[in-house]
Amino acid sequence: MTNETSSDGLRARISRQGEDALGRLAQELLESPLVSSALTRAFDAREKASAAQEVAMGALNLPSAADLEKLTRRVRSVSQRLEGIEDALDRVEQRVDGIGGAGAVEQRLASIEQQLEALSTQLSRLADQGTPSAPQPVITSAAARSPIASRTRARAAERRAAARRG
Repeated sequence: MTNETSSDGLRARISRQGEDALGRLAQELLESPLVSSALTRAFDAREKASAAQEVAMGALNLPSAADLEKLTRRVRSVSQRLEGIEDALDRVEQRVDGIGGAGAVEQRLASIEQQLEALSTQLSRLADQGTPSAPQPVITSAAARSPIASRTRARAAERRAAARRG
């Protein structure tokens, strides 16, 4: 038992020391200006290569991964909408069957059309009865009927005509 506990303790201590050493190494590498600049340049190069790849694929008229992802989302959206439409059509079909089938709906539509025609005929008769034989003048205000207002408008019209001539 003591051998097992001492070997477990030794393993744990070596493991801890190894983790600490790796942590310090990683910290020193990240703090190193040479390594950090190399990482920065590598990420910049990756971004430039990705942009160049997209441009090249666009020139070849090939879709990029982002284009395919957009298309996939769009297809899913259309698929969901189509399923909704199919469900709505199924409900409408069930309601039509519950009413008595398409024949009953057509009969109902025909009776509605007849009623609309009857109403249209009645409205045209009423319109004919209410139409006066001669058009009546419409007077909008008392000022328009005033002789003074008529003379003032006539003088203003004469002045405008004289100004155009002169």
